[in-house]
Amino acid sequence: MTKFIKSLFLVCFIAAAFVSCCEKSKTSYLIKTETPARPAGQTHVVGLAVDPIETIRVGFIGLGMRGPGAVQRFMHIEGVEVVALCDLHLDRVEKVQQMLINAEIPKAAVYYGADGWKELVARDDLDLIYIATSWDERGDMIVTAVENGKHVAVEHPGALTMEDIWRVVNVAEKHRKHVMLLANVVYNNFELTTLNMIQQGVFGETLYADGAYIHQLEAFWNAYEGDWRMKANRTMRGDLYPIHGIGSAALALNINRGDRLTHLVSMDTRPVSIPNWLRENRGENVTWEDVANGQNTMTLIQTEKGKAINLHRDIASPRPYSRMYAVAGTKGYLSAFPRQGIALEGDFVAQALGEDGRPDLNDLDAHSWLPDDARQALLAKYRHPIINDELLETARSLGRIAHGGMDFIMDYRLIYCLRNGLPLDMNVYDFATWNSMVPLTAVSLEHGSAPVEIPDFTRGYWNLVQGVNFALSTE
Repeated sequence: MTKFIKSLFLVCFIAAAFVSCCEKSKTSYLIKTETPARPAGQTHVVGLAVDPIETIRVGFIGLGMRGPGAVQRFMHIEGVEVVALCDLHLDRVEKVQQMLINAEIPKAAVYYGADGWKELVARDDLDLIYIATSWDERGDMIVTAVENGKHVAVEHPGALTMEDIWRVVNVAEKHRKHVMLLANVVYNNFELTTLNMIQQGVFGETLYADGAYIHQLEAFWNAYEGDWRMKANRTMRGDLYPIHGIGSAALALNINRGDRLTHLVSMDTRPVSIPNWLRENRGENVTWEDVANGQNTMTLIQTEKGKAINLHRDIASPRPYSRMYAVAGTKGYLSAFPRQGIALEGDFVAQALGEDGRPDLNDLDAHSWLPDDARQALLAKYRHPIINDELLETARSLGRIAHGGMDFIMDYRLIYCLRNGLPLDMNVYDFATWNSMVPLTAVSLEHGSAPVEIPDFTRGYWNLVQGVNFALSTE
């Protein structure tokens, strides 16, 4: 009996040691990411609303590829005054100034040169700074603009390092100013409408989302000021342009509004097409080892509540454009690429559409896409409340500068919220969370695809707001 007890004790000891080892292994490979303490005297800005501003006075920095289109869109939005323009090159500023003159709009103040933006943000007659410069300049511009009492809207990515991301969060909290990432794809009609459907429970509980930026950029490589985008790809590893993928996916899963991202794992493939392009078009003697960024970067992201996002980036392969946007729920599935599709359980379709005008849904199940008439009926019934026919007509009339309308709706919403004293649709914590994919995917890749912690940029307030509630009250 004594021998048996000793043997049993040994087995139990080994089992306990094994369980303890396994428990430790769950976290031992997670690379921790520092979350600095909130500076004394600061509070969070979840749900931040400022006093209504009747006329939004705007200064634009960066008038290369994206800036002129932004100015043109703002010329069609009520309650906006274009006060100041800035670019490295005077001729670009003058060209945009001529747009204002041709439209019989008062001239804007002109700034140019490497430090022109500093003079612009120091003006005391501006409410909003709109930034469309190269990536590496944006962090300093945001911080300086907010320190000068301005709200900021910035193209993505808005910051490339964790240091800059935290600088932006802290300055926004300290000065109680809005910092919004210009995530235009969030405002695409299909994404907005299906987001409304998600929030109303049409797809049940959403558990998983796909997102991507798949866009071969060969036609643009020689168009960037100082070759800044190619330089970024040659020197930086990771998902350098995550916002098109992460934005709509994060909103679909209520990230920072009842759930949060906890950690990620990234993998990439070796670069081939960019080195080939550099050899063939610039005569450079380069190999794949001379280009840091992978041909494909794939990232899996976990949430606090056990949900997941699959993120993908590919700007080099010859393949059709796609954002891969898709969401899986307990009652159905939606996908935007390569075609718009919705699949729902048959009885749930009837519940969602109601009886009036409901298409024939005999023998329908969630293994098949809804017929076009049923899908269109759903999209019409659940069209997001911020969209109306007049807004869509103006947006689409602007053509390419509005990307099919979504850029104009994005800008319109920004101005609408500021004029009405509403919280912005995306806040500084979305800015931080989505931008953090850039440096954190690099950390994972450089450590053999190890899991990397994603900070809670709200520092404890990710659960304060429940669900995505664009365009409604400040409550």
